[in-house]
Amino acid sequence: MAVKVYGADWCHMTTDTLNCLKRLGVEYEYVDIERDKQAAAWVRAQNDGKEKKPTLDIEGTVLTEPDDDELTDVLRQLKVI
Repeated sequence: MAVKVYGADWCHMTTDTLNCLKRLGVEYEYVDIERDKQAAAWVRAQNDGKEKKPTLDIEGTVLTEPDDDELTDVLRQLKVI
């Protein structure tokens, strides 16, 4: 899967990102870092020790807390959409 979203169910920014991906018709894998401690450690490693949600891995490109425009731009650049 080209898009992996690391977040938390209670996080509105995670929900917003998932909704954006759904609107764009992009398949993704969602990882709840509240339940997966290895995933939480990966998120912290990408964000200078901070557990920022959501953090995305899009074909090796890492995005942290992107807004819809930034996410869409990166997905287009990487030819995911």
